[in-house]
Amino acid sequence: MKVPNGPIAGDFDRHLRACDNAVLPGGHLPVRIGAAQVGFIDPARLPALAGLAGLAIGPDAVSLEPRLLDALGRGLAARGLTGFRDEAFDVRATPDGPVLGLIDRGALPIFGIQADGVHLNGLVRRAGGIALWVARRAADKKLDPGKLDHIAAGGVPAGLSPWQTLIKEAGEEAAIPPDLAAQSRPVARISYAMQRPEGLRRDRLHVYDLWLAEEFQPVPADGEVEAFELWPLDLVVAAVRDTERFKFNVNLVLVDLFRRLGVLPGRGPTPG
Repeated sequence: MKVPNGPIAGDFDRHLRACDNAVLPGGHLPVRIGAAQVGFIDPARLPALAGLAGLAIGPDAVSLEPRLLDALGRGLAARGLTGFRDEAFDVRATPDGPVLGLIDRGALPIFGIQADGVHLNGLVRRAGGIALWVARRAADKKLDPGKLDHIAAGGVPAGLSPWQTLIKEAGEEAAIPPDLAAQSRPVARISYAMQRPEGLRRDRLHVYDLWLAEEFQPVPADGEVEAFELWPLDLVVAAVRDTERFKFNVNLVLVDLFRRLGVLPGRGPTPG
């Protein structure tokens, strides 16, 4: 099938609106480490947090104690307020500022702390046009089980850069060798603030393109993906346009890809 090269009917921007649906500060209180604001919290959540080690609830802000953030993450999970992920993430006041502490990934949305992630577009040039590798998330994933995803994607854990995370995730999720993954090229950064049942997600996605040979076959390596399929790009476009089959933030990256490839007019999501 041929890649469309003109405007396509359909509400692609609904995905941007859905992911960037939070008004900040809105009614949120600031979350601080010392004098630095690191996040936002819904005041309705505060009664459930009373007495937890690692935080102090004041009338105008919530303060976190950096030395007790691990205990705080475990305490939240023990109360059933989050799922403990056993994966520490850096806490910063600004996207590229100094690390002020480490907190479990599961606690990030409660406090509206920004997290970084990587997304890799696995692209193939074929005689019939461009194709994209599509992953199906495992049925036992805690977040969006069974949804469609990129060939590799993941959060940036404490101590790693986005580039290091890309190489790691490409190998772990799709068995892409490091020397091949290193051919990826950074193409975009996308930020959004999204209210979800687990809290406020403030994510910054580092997006990469990797052009793969047609004979390359990704292999599920760590159990997070059930299978990979190589889709013609117009099939991907239709799925984003007409369905909710892709994981919520994958849609943002794909809309950006479509626009960069000339499939859609205008600009992609606002760079972060």
